[in-house]
This record gives sequence, C-alpha cells and structure tokens, in this order.
Amino acid sequence: MAEVLLFHHAQGLTPGVVSFADQLRRAGHIVHTPDLFEGRTFDTLEKGMSFVEERGFGELIERGVRAAEGLRTELVYAGFSLGVVCAQKLAQTRAGARGALLFYSCVLVSEFGSAWPKGVPVQVHSMDADPIFVGEGDIDAARALVESTDEAELFLYPGNQHYFADSSLPSYDAEASALLMQRVLDFLAAR
Repeated sequence: MAEVLLFHHAQGLTPGVVSFADQLRRAGHIVHTPDLFEGRTFDTLEKGMSFVEERGFGELIERGVRAAEGLRTELVYAGFSLGVVCAQKLAQTRAGARGALLFYSCVLVSEFGSAWPKGVPVQVHSMDADPIFVGEGDIDAARALVESTDEAELFLYPGNQHYFADSSLPSYDAEASALLMQRVLDFLAAR
C-alpha cells in the first residue's frame, strides 16, 4: 500500500480527478486530494488558467507545498498538468519521497535542483500529440529526465488530448486511461 498526495489540474478538483483517486483507494492506497482552488472548478482549461493567473501561479504552488505539511514524508507525489509542478517540486525537494507520477506535464529538473533525487522512481504520462505537452516543451523535459536517471519512465499514448484520464471531461479517452491506470497501480504496488 502506498500513500499518495495527488494534485488536480487547472480545471480544479473535478469529479474525474476524484474518480481517479477513488480508483487508487479501491486498490488499497491512501490518497490525499487537496483542493488548491477552494471548491472552484472550471469548464475550460482557459478559464482555469485565468483563475491561476489572477491568484498567482507561485501562490498556488505554495498551497500545494503546504498541503504536504502534516503528512508523513514517505509519499508518492502525483499531479495532473498544473498539479505536476507541485508534485515534482515536492518529489525533488522533500526528503523521503517514495516516487512521483506526472500526468500531462513535466518540468525541467533544474527548476527544483541540480538532479533528480536518487532512489525516487518517476513515471511521466501523456499523449504523443498533446499540443500542450509536445508543443510547450514538456516532452523535452520528460525525455531529459529519463536520460538523467534509470528510475524514470516516459509513457506516450496515441492521441492529442491533454486531460485524457479525467472521466468528467470531453477529452477523456477510456482506453488510454485504462492503460495509464494499470501502469500507475503497478508502480504503486512496488512502493
């Protein structure tokens, strides 16, 4: 059994993110899902990002870091898109991390340190033609991460959707999401 701190994406803590966490819980894992938007959800990525910009990107990331306070340090940090920044920062900087799951995004390791921490396995998941993941350079950061450590895996799924594992959004892809979930459950079983 693993304990996971799972961060939502820019549309908020949607029913699809909650459903994803519930699947992990049914598999026996403890999953924390902090709501960085204090109950707000958005029907488009653009509206969610406008909210993030109004509140301040740095403030929301710090909310994510504060969400880890009071939890044990032996966590797997996971995040969807915007939430990846919180998850990756904690995995790289908070001692005791058991792993990281980065969905639809990846930040250059140099943003939070000089190298990926030894002994912290990581998976990055995205669609191979996601215009955000591919077009904004996340794929390059993910490939650099994989090259820098033998504890990193990059999984690319066929398609062009960004939030493909959120069952409450039109971008949901059931087949890709099922494969992602199986890989995540296998990852967590080893933690």
